[in-house]
Amino acid sequence: MDWYEYEVRDLEQITRANAPLPDAIAFYGSSSIRLWTTLGDDFPDLPVVNLGFGGSTLEACAYFFDRLIPPCRPRAIVFYAGDNDLGDGRSPEQVLDSFRSLRSKVVAIPGGVRFLFVSIKPSPARWHLRDRIVKTNDLVRAELATWPEAGYADVYHPMLGPDGRPRPELFEPDMLHLNPAGYRLWTERLSAERAKFT
Repeated sequence: MDWYEYEVRDLEQITRANAPLPDAIAFYGSSSIRLWTTLGDDFPDLPVVNLGFGGSTLEACAYFFDRLIPPCRPRAIVFYAGDNDLGDGRSPEQVLDSFRSLRSKVVAIPGGVRFLFVSIKPSPARWHLRDRIVKTNDLVRAELATWPEAGYADVYHPMLGPDGRPRPELFEPDMLHLNPAGYRLWTERLSAERAKFT
C-alpha cells in the first residue's frame, strides 16, 4: 500500500483543514473519482468533497478508510472502485471480500452514514474482463440488498452502446478513464439516484 501514501497524505491535509464536514457527501474511490474535476459544478447544491486517489483498488480504499473518511464525518459516501482490483488479477469473490471489509468500516461510523455504490464501469481497455466485472457487480449488489442504508447506481448498462460494447465516446484516449461526456453520463445517473445519498 506504500505507493498510495503520497496521495493519501495530501487528502489527509484536506480533511484536517476542513473537518468536520457533517453535512458533506464524500466521493471516495479510485481515479474515476479523483479525476472528476467538475464534481462541485455537477452537483452545485450539494456539499461534495472529493476523496479519490489514483490507481486505488477496493482493497486499498478499505485499508485507508479510517484515515480519510471518519475525520470528515460525512452524512453520505458515494463510492467507486473495483475495476483496478480485477485488472490486477483478483477474482470477483476477492473483490467482494474487500467490499465487506469496507462495509464493516462504514457501518462502524458513529451515527451512521448513507452509502451509494457506483457499479464497476465497462471500458474498452478492460472489456476482456467484462464477465468478471458483471459478476462483481452482481455480488456487490446482492450484498447491498442486506444493507438498508446503502444503494446501488448502475452506470454499467448506460455506458454500453447498441452493439452491447462500451461507448468509446465516453472515454479518454486511453479508453479507460472517463472524458467529460462520460462524467456527464455519471452525473445524470447519480442525479437519478440522489435520494439514496442525500
